[in-house]
Formats: sequence, structure tokens, C-alpha cells
Amino acid sequence: MTDIEKKIVEEIIAIRRLRPRYGYRRLTAELRANGWRVNHKRIARICREHDLKILPVRHKRRYLGSADGGIVRLEAVRQNHVWAVDFVHDRTADGRMLKILVVIDEYTRECLALKAARSIRAKDVKDVLRGLCIERGMPEHIRSDNGSEFIADKLRDWIAGWGGKSAFIEPGAPWQNGYVESFNGRLNDELLASELIPSLAEARWLLERHRQDYNHGRRHSSLGHLTPVEFVRSLDQAALTSAA
Repeated sequence: MTDIEKKIVEEIIAIRRLRPRYGYRRLTAELRANGWRVNHKRIARICREHDLKILPVRHKRRYLGSADGGIVRLEAVRQNHVWAVDFVHDRTADGRMLKILVVIDEYTRECLALKAARSIRAKDVKDVLRGLCIERGMPEHIRSDNGSEFIADKLRDWIAGWGGKSAFIEPGAPWQNGYVESFNGRLNDELLASELIPSLAEARWLLERHRQDYNHGRRHSSLGHLTPVEFVRSLDQAALTSAA
């Protein structure tokens, strides 16, 4: 093995330590962003020869849901078209409940919010969404399950009040909210399952760090191997170019 290939292997290992689900294509994009002049065929060979485990890519589009609120019928086609919301549950080191509200823009893949609290009610969900709407503009649809926090009349009336629509998935069909479920899986794998979080304050700090890293550091093949922030910038640039 040449010295250059040894350095590539070391960098791949470092990337996979942070991004355990990265396959060779996203590894290639990450290496290129770090200044390496490599192609995906070379990285695939290096991963194979050095037994750098690559998780298989799974295509499950037929499972994404045919309900009105499911991804197949309501597919995000622009920024702020569909926001997905969900909860993740964990506990702090003292055994107390930790409830985390997740908000994702399905088109840009941005994580818009990770709010942690001991308890989150419909009013708290509305407050988070209101703040995001002020900052980013109104989404056309908010996709969620049928949890009591999301189907509360006051929240639904508030969403309808600014012209938005609630898109509820079928009960017991989390795959119909696939983008946020995928994010939740990574959040659990990369943070919650590996960290013994001592307090609510520490949880909030760790979650915001994870959110920033996800938005600024995680490349998505569906976004042309850009990070969510880079993809949003490309949309802004395209809009400026078309307006010129």
C-alpha cells in the first residue's frame, strides 16, 4: 500500500467514525471536499480491499405510504413545501424523561429544530413552529403522525389560519413519514444510544451541536452530495441568477 493510499484509508476511517452510514459515493464527496482528487471507483476499491464496512443502500420507495399524508402522494418539491415533525424519546442519566421535538424540511433535508424538554404539549409545538415560520416563512404542509400533540384543535386551527395544511400519516405507519424517521434513526445511532446525558441543559447543548453538524456537515446523495446548507445556498443562487 502506497503512502498516499494509507493516508486515504486513515481519512476514510476518520470520516466513518463520524458518519458510520456513509457509503463509498458519499465518502468520495467528503474526500473531494477535503481536497483529495479521487473518484468513486477508487474509493470503492479501497473500501473493499481494506474491509471498510459499507452499509448497503436500500431502496424502499414502495413503502413510503399511499395515504393522503404519506410521502408518495405528498412529495416535497420545493423549500418550505413540506415540513415533517415527530418526537424522539430518551432519558437523562437520572432516569427522567427526555422528549425531543424534531422538525425537518423534507426538500432541503435541513433539521429546522431539535427541542428537548421533560414534557412537550401542543402549545409547545405551536410555539416552536411559530418561531420557525417567523424566521423561515410558512410551510404549505406539516406532516406528522396522529399524536395528541399534533391533532389538537388549537394547533390545527393555527396551521389553517395561515393557509397551511396538516398532513397526517396513517396510524401505525411511520414509514409514511420516512424522512424524519430516517433522521431519528441517525440521531439515535450517533448520539442518544452512545451518550449518557447527565441533564436537560446538556441534552439541549448536544442536540444543537448535532443539528448544526447535520445541516453543515452531512452530505446527501439526493442533494447531489451537498450538505443541506450548501443545497439551500445553491437554491438561493439559482433564484438570483434567474431573476437577473
